[in-house]
Amino acid sequence: QVQLVESGGGLVQAGGSLRLSCAASGISYGFHAMGWYRQAPGKQRDLVALISGGSTNYADSVKGRFTISRDNAKNVKNTVYLQMNSLKPEDTAVYYCRFVRYATDYWGRGTQVTVSS
Repeated sequence: QVQLVESGGGLVQAGGSLRLSCAASGISYGFHAMGWYRQAPGKQRDLVALISGGSTNYADSVKGRFTISRDNAKNVKNTVYLQMNSLKPEDTAVYYCRFVRYATDYWGRGTQVTVSS
């Protein structure tokens, strides 16, 4: 069974940086798309960044500040990263990773990111 585990969240001051990681256990290849989503209290879960094949997409609010990337080791392609720079208080949320493999969605349990002003 595939499980996703996020790490790297925490508390940071505005203007700081964090790097989130999400690793899948159980399967090491075959993920067609990997993405990061976030959900602030009282709000819906929104897409932050997505990587699929050689393409990336970002929410307008994070363009130029966040970068999504994935492992490209020969036989292990099961980790995605989100480098977050110039963090703002409005980036505070629980961040979730999502992998898609053969039309099946897998979600992590989330990691808290808190940006203080």
